[in-house]
Amino acid sequence: MPISQTHKAEFMNLVSSAPKYDLHCHSTASDGMLPPAEVVARAHANGVTTLALTDHDGLSGLPEAQAAAVALGLTLVPGTEISVEWNDHSVHIVGLQVDPQNPAMVAGLDGIRIGRANRAERIAAELEKVGFHGILATTMTYVGNPELVSRAHFARALVEMGACREVKQVFDRYLTPGKPGYVPHPWPSLAEALGWIRAAGGVAVIAHPGRYRMSNKELGQLFEAFRDLGGEAIEVASGSHTPEQIAHFGRQARHYAFMGSQGSDFHGPDESYVDLGRSLPLPEGVIPVWNNW
Repeated sequence: MPISQTHKAEFMNLVSSAPKYDLHCHSTASDGMLPPAEVVARAHANGVTTLALTDHDGLSGLPEAQAAAVALGLTLVPGTEISVEWNDHSVHIVGLQVDPQNPAMVAGLDGIRIGRANRAERIAAELEKVGFHGILATTMTYVGNPELVSRAHFARALVEMGACREVKQVFDRYLTPGKPGYVPHPWPSLAEALGWIRAAGGVAVIAHPGRYRMSNKELGQLFEAFRDLGGEAIEVASGSHTPEQIAHFGRQARHYAFMGSQGSDFHGPDESYVDLGRSLPLPEGVIPVWNNW
């Protein structure tokens, strides 16, 4: 999600060239702002040679992205980002190199999207109570995939309606726990998500660990639980991580014997931490998640 211009400038000054791998990004198939083919084209223009499209809780953008990747000579990694609940925390797990046709994966993601649709109606009802009339209709104008309505779509609609100047402010004031538009949701467990990824032949990655509001002790417990369930990698170099966090999670990856992944977490040109292919590379000594591909 959005970041300050200072943080963005810091990253751009440190990145001398685009890395070849970007293994975390989004399209209009979930809460991104560009269609899958345009995401692929932008990644290619930025020097990315291997891209993972990891839309939230779905795989519907992959056929369009694959066609564009073939035309441009870019390698597309089929992926998804699954929302899970662990110890009362919302955590995102990226699945890479998954089989989009796997029945367990398809059924699991279908169930999440049904839950998301119900949650969207409840969020709209809560926001109506505080004066945002017609919020669901306005939100749906930002939705590229009717099966997946996210808080980011509501945030964009609330900016349009004048609630805040930017999306990040909307999250802080309306869409996080304790705020008027926040609605809790029973996400699948960590074990369920990893089971779907394994069944689909994929590799499970903890996305952007630096963004979770957890103590170091809690993060360590998450890493241990993830490892014990068969998790193989963490996103060390995320677009939302500072250079210090990248170094820290590189050490954590080595400590827990995880492979490291890197990705921009791109959502759109004006609504992302960094552009496609612009996240910093993995620290030395971290085994890349693509090592055996």
